[in-house]
Amino acid sequence: MSKTPIVTDQAPSAIGTYSQAIRSGNLVFMSGQIPLDPATMELVEGDFEARTRRVFDNLDAVATAAGGSLDQIIKLTIFLTDMGNFATVNRVMEDYFSQPFPARAALGVASLPKGADVEAEAILAL
Repeated sequence: MSKTPIVTDQAPSAIGTYSQAIRSGNLVFMSGQIPLDPATMELVEGDFEARTRRVFDNLDAVATAAGGSLDQIIKLTIFLTDMGNFATVNRVMEDYFSQPFPARAALGVASLPKGADVEAEAILAL
């Protein structure tokens, strides 16, 4: 089994014992991204939509570093501290993904790192 780390300064650096992504064969397993600005490592300001866009911008940066794009994501998992924001996630996804959309799960959770209210992880097929 090959296990190659994917690293980019265009997305937040890992804030724990994990890699931004790991490539194994033609699959890239992308760690969860919260709405951190990669330059400051602080949560972005603004409303929930702005934070969700930052999450997808971060995923896009990691996908690009792996040699892929968001349209190659085959599985997306979204974590929300308030499921009332689910419709906003759907609306924002339309700006970042084209059909066929990735398979997806959305989970309501009690809390996320750094007090974030949204996180997304993905599996990318190159």
